[in-house]
Amino acid sequence: MNPLFSSEAAKNEILGIYDQKLAELNIEYQSTYLTTKFGNTHILITGNPANPPLLLIHGSNGCAPIGLECYPNLTKKYQVFAIDVLAQPNKSDGTRLSMKDESYGKWTHEIIQKLNLKEVTLAGFSFGGLIILKTLAFSASNIKQAFLASPAYIVNGNPLKALFKVFIPMRRYMSTQKMRFLEKFLAEVFTERDDFAVNFLSKVFLHFNMDFTPVPVISKKEAQKITTPFNLLAAKNDVMFPGEKMIKRARKLFPTMRQSILLNHSKHVQDKEGNLLFEELILG
Repeated sequence: MNPLFSSEAAKNEILGIYDQKLAELNIEYQSTYLTTKFGNTHILITGNPANPPLLLIHGSNGCAPIGLECYPNLTKKYQVFAIDVLAQPNKSDGTRLSMKDESYGKWTHEIIQKLNLKEVTLAGFSFGGLIILKTLAFSASNIKQAFLASPAYIVNGNPLKALFKVFIPMRRYMSTQKMRFLEKFLAEVFTERDDFAVNFLSKVFLHFNMDFTPVPVISKKEAQKITTPFNLLAAKNDVMFPGEKMIKRARKLFPTMRQSILLNHSKHVQDKEGNLLFEELILG
């Protein structure tokens, strides 16, 4: 149950857009729910079961079909488990976990355990990157490697820039419902315009109780707990999590970071070229 939707009608409308996007992908998939200690978690499973497992974790205000659309080639090498993150506008429960404790790490490991997965690869974008870092810091059990694209939790951008370029346009759209404010938000966050994002977020911003809690940054002590190798893709023009600053701090913090790539042309949400590069990094 997700009580974060403003009404049943709003929930049906947003999940209708979810289902439409999933249908447009034209892929074979299995839809399943796992009962976890933190709430029912919806997962889309696609790809050959004989392939090694990959958990794909989307960003804030997102859903599993977005990840599957951005990285469609991962099934060439992996069986992909696309997670609907809790307390987001999707089909999982509305349990809002804390970003300050081990809850996200425990939740991910419970998913891995209940799916009986071994040698798992983790891949995540933005808030999904925070979830992965929390997971790696909690335990390395059954995890082989990880890949992060524009992850939260390593650095934060200039708060005044984020306020004026991202959050004020979002809030103005929410109060006026004028599309020009939504378009202004998207132009600062997305490298290229995305029609699905326009449609989906225009409803989410109005009819879903989003979490505006400030995103923390990982401490040196917490970072030293991570023993799993991972790779990092960062975006130079990312207002929220600036790429150059991110890579500089990550190199100092993480002894197991193998490779870092800076996308010089990219904003927070990568374009098709950036998504393809992330796929190539994962596929090796």
